[in-house]
Amino acid sequence: MTMTGEEHTRGLTGPWWWPRRRSAVFDGALALASALECGAEGIGFARDAGIPLWAGVLFGTVAGVVLLVRRKWPVAVVLVAIAVTPAQMGFLLGIVGLYTLAAAEVPRRVIGALAGMSLVGTAVVTFVRVRQDMARGDLTLGDWFVPFAAVATALGLTAPPVLLGLYVGARRRLMESLRERADSLERELQLLAERAEERAEWARNEERTRIAREMHDVVAHRVSLMVVHAAALQAVARKDPEKAVRNAALVGDMGRQALTELREMLGVLRAGDAGAGARAVAVPLAAVGEAAAAAAAAASRVVEEAGEGPWLSELEELVGQSAAAGMVVELSVQGEVRSYAAEVEQTAYRVVQEALTNVHKHAAGAKTQVRLAHRVSEIAMQVENGPPSEPGSASAAGLPSGGNGLLGMRERVLGLGGVFVSGPTDAGGFRVSAVIPAA
Repeated sequence: MTMTGEEHTRGLTGPWWWPRRRSAVFDGALALASALECGAEGIGFARDAGIPLWAGVLFGTVAGVVLLVRRKWPVAVVLVAIAVTPAQMGFLLGIVGLYTLAAAEVPRRVIGALAGMSLVGTAVVTFVRVRQDMARGDLTLGDWFVPFAAVATALGLTAPPVLLGLYVGARRRLMESLRERADSLERELQLLAERAEERAEWARNEERTRIAREMHDVVAHRVSLMVVHAAALQAVARKDPEKAVRNAALVGDMGRQALTELREMLGVLRAGDAGAGARAVAVPLAAVGEAAAAAAAAASRVVEEAGEGPWLSELEELVGQSAAAGMVVELSVQGEVRSYAAEVEQTAYRVVQEALTNVHKHAAGAKTQVRLAHRVSEIAMQVENGPPSEPGSASAAGLPSGGNGLLGMRERVLGLGGVFVSGPTDAGGFRVSAVIPAA
């Protein structure tokens, strides 16, 4: 297995330009061997050149030590090897230098030019040396052997290291490319995991908010009516007044407790995990599938619940329930009655239901007008109530309010691309208006 890019970067622990300590030790050993070789070959060079032996040995040693910088300056190593070729020294220096040059990130034209220079230099030196040996009688072969030996020696000392270096360099570049692709893929998977987790969290929040709206719309209205009936029972009880009052008080207390608990539950559902988004936790790659599955499951639950709920045809019954609780309410419908998408009808029904519930809570005894208009491309609804008939009647039933009613209505309407407006009227009442696109 290869290391990823980050692990490879952390693995560069060697001194100076070496990636690792063992690379520095290996290059030091090669430089020492090259220095010994060139130093020994410097003895013959000193005799042929007529210079002191120590000068030839020193020259060869200095040339051989250049191999120490082969990873940093491979071009310089090859140039030194070419320069000492006439002195018939530096065979290890030339072979290793050509290999390093071919394997390094050097333009191909530079590699070709230096390899060609080394090939020609080695061929010329070998040609001259073999010809001198034949002239002295050390070799008794024919004249054909001189060019053959020159070409064979030059190719043997040049071609193998260059070809091997090209192969190793190509393989190294391929591994680096694979490492980069692995790093890129890991980053993409990490990003996908984070996005999947965000989608899952969004779906969970949407499901939590949807449940909160449904519980508020379904339960709050009926419990509010129960409390209103209980308050009326306390006021009109004649037979066994004490028992009627106790029972009515019990019903009112139960209704108030239910609304209080409902308000607390809605607060928990809406708040959710307040600190979940603030925690910077790394998402493991294995969370992609789990998070995506959670998002899909939550989204599917939302879709499954979309087709359930009340319809506009039940609006008259809803208004009748409020009238039975003592509210003076009037329903007027304009336009041609027709059916709409399930979300549109449910949202319109819930807006009217919650507006009537708010009248029971905050303006008991107030005259209320419910208007529903079927238009060409939209449906509009308005619930407007006047001021309470008695100043103290607005809070006579003691109905608690969690402040989620108007927020839930606004979320429903805006979620369908509609317009929602609510606020007090000049006459001292309150008006709730909403327009929802029919499509």
